[in-house]
Amino acid sequence: QLQASGGGLVQAGGSLRLSCAASGPSFSSYNMGWFRQVPGKEREFVAAISWIGGSTYYADSVKGRFTISRDNAKNTVYLQMNSLKPEDTTKYYCAADWKGVVMNDPLEYDYWGQGTLVTVSS
Repeated sequence: QLQASGGGLVQAGGSLRLSCAASGPSFSSYNMGWFRQVPGKEREFVAAISWIGGSTYYADSVKGRFTISRDNAKNTVYLQMNSLKPEDTTKYYCAADWKGVVMNDPLEYDYWGQGTLVTVSS
């Protein structure tokens, strides 16, 4: 089970940190990803961190502004979002993929959190 938190309302240029706490064993064996979805559109890849080596991957739209990290001791993955823009406004979802290879395809992920809403005002 994944529980996302940390969303809220922030002005453009501001920052937020999302957290996703996982319950259950073997968290360290999962790739962890963040996706976002605007109503009526497909779920969009934001960032991911691999289960082995902690390699990170980002969508071009967030590269240089967002940072994904994980703390395996706390079974938690984070998304630090800086320099937020109004177009970042939407619901953000965390997801877990058991020892996967493809990091940016939502179909590869096995478990999903309930989402947390991020609103960036101009």
